[in-house]
Amino acid sequence: MKRTPYFYLVLFIAKLTRRLLLMLGRNATNFPGELAIWLCKSFIGRMPKPEKVVCITGTNGKTTVANLVEDVLDRTGADFYCNRNGSNVYSGVASLLISNSDWRGRPTKKLAVFELDERSSNLILPYMRPDLMLCTNIFRDSYKRNAHPEFILDFLNKYIPDGVPMILNADDMMCSGLKPGNPRTYFSIAKQPGDGGGSRNIVQDVPACPKCGGELEWDFRRYHHIGRAVCKECGFASPRAEYTVTELTGTDMQADVRGRTCRFPLANSAYINVYNSLAAIALLCELGLTPETIAGALGSIGISATRYMEEEANGRKAILHLAKGQNPVACSRAFENIRDYPGKKAVILFLDDFFDAQHTVENISWLYDADFEFLADQSVVQLIAAGTRHWDVYLRLLLAGVPAEKIDHMPNTDGAAEALRTEEPDSVFILYDVYTISLAEDTQRLVMERLKKEAAKNAD
Repeated sequence: MKRTPYFYLVLFIAKLTRRLLLMLGRNATNFPGELAIWLCKSFIGRMPKPEKVVCITGTNGKTTVANLVEDVLDRTGADFYCNRNGSNVYSGVASLLISNSDWRGRPTKKLAVFELDERSSNLILPYMRPDLMLCTNIFRDSYKRNAHPEFILDFLNKYIPDGVPMILNADDMMCSGLKPGNPRTYFSIAKQPGDGGGSRNIVQDVPACPKCGGELEWDFRRYHHIGRAVCKECGFASPRAEYTVTELTGTDMQADVRGRTCRFPLANSAYINVYNSLAAIALLCELGLTPETIAGALGSIGISATRYMEEEANGRKAILHLAKGQNPVACSRAFENIRDYPGKKAVILFLDDFFDAQHTVENISWLYDADFEFLADQSVVQLIAAGTRHWDVYLRLLLAGVPAEKIDHMPNTDGAAEALRTEEPDSVFILYDVYTISLAEDTQRLVMERLKKEAAKNAD
């Protein structure tokens, strides 16, 4: 797009606004871009781009994948910028372009890595053509935004430009079919011990062949619609992957990387985190990094502390675990991770959507798509539901088969840590919405204080 004198005036105003915000101690990761787009609707399209643009999207895992990619690039000395500390919607992308350019708009770095909210693709991708695009998966999400995954699939198909090379999840039959005419590379986890043909999840968004509607024959279904299948009617099947995890241990994974056998360290062996690590590896390899370089960098990287963090005292743990309110698939993955975690567990549930809870208009239907049944396991000794919708969560837990004596619930989140029966669990999980990290961190601190007091009392 042509850059007019008016565009340069808007860029000057946006840069000046950013500088003033920084002087006031604000992070300036969203408002300068929002202002620029308000003044010039096509601002992103007119703004010069770096030599290479990489975009990462998908329903779940895009932030973790983006963080892993950015950490590896940082450790290998790449000249790049990213929106790790900013917004993944159009205003955040515009702010990032502003902050990484000179006063004439020329980029100061050669590579940009953007995490993109899938619902913002219509406001970004028509104005910014990626050189490489990764999609982690496609699931149902918040009912008010994108509950129907086929809607998101159609949305991305419409706005991702033709010809952009794609990196896709081969074990997700919706994701793997994204932009069928574009060049594509796939990643996959081969069938592992314990993988079967059925799934115990409530939600299954690919009940039939995405191509003809025929019956699917599953080699295995890992969870929800993640697995590998072939259509009995038309032969449509999960694609073969260029990047495939072949073996998993607790601390690393063996992968086939375009015909080469390689090993990579793992920060966490839960399947969702294996997929995230593999997606990051595939993208980095496609950018030209060697598997050896990637493995070396991953060895010093863990999962982002805003997604998962353990703190230990006297052999007992308080664990922060993102659950993403109103996202039944993300919550189900968290619940299953808790069930499979060793020892006795207590769980504090902060599942209210932060913004909806302020106006008490949250849609609770998603609670009945989430697999609360995983929390009815005998190893879960206490569940604490705190927040505006605590009665709804309490009812859902009862319907999932959790005994009432194991459940405490309250409207005030401040009382959650105090309700913990500290003598029982080996680990305390704190599940929280993406916008309530401060609440979760404060609760973790209070939980740790109580666990330490319990340990001191037992020592006496």
